[in-house]
Amino acid sequence: MYKYKLQIIITIIFVLFILGGCSGQIFEIKPKAESGVLDLTQVQLENDIVALDGQWEFYWNQLLSSGETDAGSLTGYIQVPSSWNNSTGNEDQSGYGYATFRLQFKTEENARLALKIPRLFTAYELWVNGEMVATAGKVGKTRETMVPQYLPQVALFDAQQGMNEIIVQISNYYHRSGGMLESVYLGGEKHVQRVRYEDLSRELIIFACLMCLGAYNFALFFFRKKNISLLWFGLFCLLIGIRTILVGERFFIYLFPNFSWEIAHKIQTLTFYLGVPLILMFFSSVYPRYFHGRIIKIAQVIGAAFGLLVLIAPARIFTPFNPIYQIWTAFLIIYILVALIKLSVHKEKGKWFIILGCLTLLFSSINDIIFLSIWMNDAGPVFLKALIRTDNLSSLGQLIFAFTNSLLLAKKFSDSLEQEEVLTARLTEINCNLDELVLQRTKDLEKSNQRIEQQKLELEKANQSLRNLSFKDQLTGVWNRRKYDQIVEMEWRRCLRYKRPIALLLVDMDFFKEFNDSYGHIAGDECLVKLGEILKHTLTRSSDMVARYGGDEFVAILPETGKEEAVDIADMLRRKIEALHVPHAHSTVSGYVTVTIGVTSLIPNKNLSYKNLFRFADKALYEAKIDGRNQVKFLSDVIQ
Repeated sequence: MYKYKLQIIITIIFVLFILGGCSGQIFEIKPKAESGVLDLTQVQLENDIVALDGQWEFYWNQLLSSGETDAGSLTGYIQVPSSWNNSTGNEDQSGYGYATFRLQFKTEENARLALKIPRLFTAYELWVNGEMVATAGKVGKTRETMVPQYLPQVALFDAQQGMNEIIVQISNYYHRSGGMLESVYLGGEKHVQRVRYEDLSRELIIFACLMCLGAYNFALFFFRKKNISLLWFGLFCLLIGIRTILVGERFFIYLFPNFSWEIAHKIQTLTFYLGVPLILMFFSSVYPRYFHGRIIKIAQVIGAAFGLLVLIAPARIFTPFNPIYQIWTAFLIIYILVALIKLSVHKEKGKWFIILGCLTLLFSSINDIIFLSIWMNDAGPVFLKALIRTDNLSSLGQLIFAFTNSLLLAKKFSDSLEQEEVLTARLTEINCNLDELVLQRTKDLEKSNQRIEQQKLELEKANQSLRNLSFKDQLTGVWNRRKYDQIVEMEWRRCLRYKRPIALLLVDMDFFKEFNDSYGHIAGDECLVKLGEILKHTLTRSSDMVARYGGDEFVAILPETGKEEAVDIADMLRRKIEALHVPHAHSTVSGYVTVTIGVTSLIPNKNLSYKNLFRFADKALYEAKIDGRNQVKFLSDVIQ
């Protein structure tokens, strides 16, 4: 059954990955351009869309218009889509420079057509048959004269029967890669417009859903601040929502075409750098057993460092560092996948919601990382480029992830309401039975004095049990501090009356905070339970009393016990606890859990009180910790 569920999940994720990689569009295999010419006479362009991929004419370090291109100035042919970093004529093989791309395509008849233009790196002007139909930013031959901008758009034009010409001037001095890294699509006006509107609608729906989910989780966190996972998840939703309108169709740039390319690129990159540690913090807050605190801290530091680099440096400085963070993200994806496997093995509650959402998010993130990588832009295989077409698939993955988490949250609320209804029904039943029991007992009391006394006795026993429960520590089962305060004063007075010694042991677990941080609070609680069991079963005299004083501290009262006997008992306790061999990798005194014990013993007199007894033991404990821990220390400088 487990293997069957896993296969279903993997199949669903793979299908979503393929569909998302196609960006919601399915394009048939079309003719490829060869030597700058594309024959489309066999394609019904009015009802179809074709990618203008293949060999385009390439004029490096030339900005040419229609009629200025000739065989003498031709640098060579360049494959589209790809960057020009390693193209013919680009001697320094960098992304900086300017060039002209030219493609001639042949149609069978006159028609009203449209071009779906993606982002081009990083400013362009596009002509069709000598007429400028689209522009983004400002093309220039130097960094000072150009203005970068990403502006995917649709350009309309009238195609003529026979040969048509597309010329694209591109300049780039801001990004590590330059040229046409994504496919330009050609088709009928209505069909291309419909695809454009579908893509925009899809992204806006994802944006609205993510922003609503982010605000909803913020509201939940406001009313329940103990659940920190709601805060991390809400922030993550908002970051991915902001990124959604800055990638893909870039609706934000469509609304504000003069918005700074540099700032938009910084925001887009920051959402990636900060989103990685946020999602790890979310996972850690939900399932702390499966995510190591040190990995989370490292992710936070690296994310903050790269984020700071983005804030203080221009894009041409921080973009070359993207591959490093992408490799780090790939490592974290593997780490999360391992944690998901552990999660499924341990059968955590609601695991299938988490696993389904996480796998979707991880696969979509892998898609974006590959799409944005230098390797993909410069030398990616044709099959992979055909499969991975967009850099905003993680938005869809995040939406699915948010939806599955919302289902999990709804399920938890439903379970809580169901449990509340069951408890209410039980309480009603108990109240009804209690009324009947009180009535019956009232009748019995009227009939017999003997039964009255018996019921009083039973009531006293019940009250005694309740009092005992109020004096018990719920975790370890030993007495609590309230009981200790009551007993120590009583035993002090008794020993004062009969001039008998009284000893007190103060037991503290070594490096308990480090133990909790390393192994988790659940393991810490289990260790405290074992510690309480050792103390309870070792101090078996009827007059002895063991209590949990607070946190990882225990206190033991030993009436009529002198110094030597108290020290021997304390050392025996210390050895027994170390003999449990509970691993403690972060202890500097032993590889196992150890305790330090402060001991004092004195004969009470009128100049002292039972509070002095604790003060002396606490001072002994303090000195033992200074001397190296895992030892017993007796305070000997007591003036009686």
